[in-house]
Amino acid sequence: MKIFVTGCTGYIGSHTCVELLNAGYEVVGLDNFSNSKREVLDKIKEITNKEIKFYEGDMLDENILDKIMNDNNIDIVIDFAAFKAVGDSVEHPISYYINNVSSVLTLIKVMQKHNVKKLIFSSSATVYGKQEIMPITEDMPVGNTTNPYGTSKLFVEHILEDLCASDNEFKVIIFRYFNPVGAHKSGLIGENPNGIPANLMPFIAKVATKELECLNVFGNDYNTPDGTGVRDYIHIVDLAKAHLSGIQKLNEIKGGLLIYNLGTGHGYSVLEMINTFEKANNVKINYKIAPRRSGDIDVCFADSSKAQKELNWTATLDLEDMCKDAYNFVIKNK
Repeated sequence: MKIFVTGCTGYIGSHTCVELLNAGYEVVGLDNFSNSKREVLDKIKEITNKEIKFYEGDMLDENILDKIMNDNNIDIVIDFAAFKAVGDSVEHPISYYINNVSSVLTLIKVMQKHNVKKLIFSSSATVYGKQEIMPITEDMPVGNTTNPYGTSKLFVEHILEDLCASDNEFKVIIFRYFNPVGAHKSGLIGENPNGIPANLMPFIAKVATKELECLNVFGNDYNTPDGTGVRDYIHIVDLAKAHLSGIQKLNEIKGGLLIYNLGTGHGYSVLEMINTFEKANNVKINYKIAPRRSGDIDVCFADSSKAQKELNWTATLDLEDMCKDAYNFVIKNK
């Protein structure tokens, strides 16, 4: 079975490609390296002893998507290609809508042309906006998004709902990710964004190695036990493995759209993350309290029982594993 993975050298894409290759799937990949590095392809090969059939290009380019479909007998598409920084989306909303929404429209157009009708789409817990009740279940209302990144994911979810309503042969799974962190045990791949990290864990890791001087903790006046934001952090390898379960599910159903939360069901604050990282790795993290970021919310954590029940998937790695593996990756890639 051939799986087409967009954004295949990105953080989530690369770890998912490892799991796909190890499970015996053929992987065809596309990336433009806007927030990843070409060397990731070699590292995936080093981990798995297998190669991705790789194409360099942009999801907005219908011609390269056509070429991929013409060259390969694609069974399932997994779409990871998106900009993902909340703060950056507030500053550059139009770029996010073009990249995150128009690219999916182009992809669907080409999929329809080539009669490829199985898709796993990477969405986000940000589509839930600010919820008063925790944990968050899939049937809670969406739409009260607090930033353009979340809104771009919500727009695509609506597009996919309309697509499945119009064509009952389409099979779509939407995974709403909470906060993937950590790295592969090998230390060969992990979260290594271009420039200053926008996410908490890679920033902590770079402070630990003295690549960055200090971590900014954005806000300590949230309605949480220690005043810092609480999130559901999930190990990237657990998240990647969920896509194997998603593929099995797509092959079982006759058509339609399914939505699953992917998280651990536990919320950890920014300060808890810092403290766990220090203890797990015997390092000191310098941090200072900074003003809140626009678009951030107080608390967000998942109820993932639907994925556990219907996909037979559950997160198995804990926060200490996440911290150890993230630090191991940064140490090996300084």
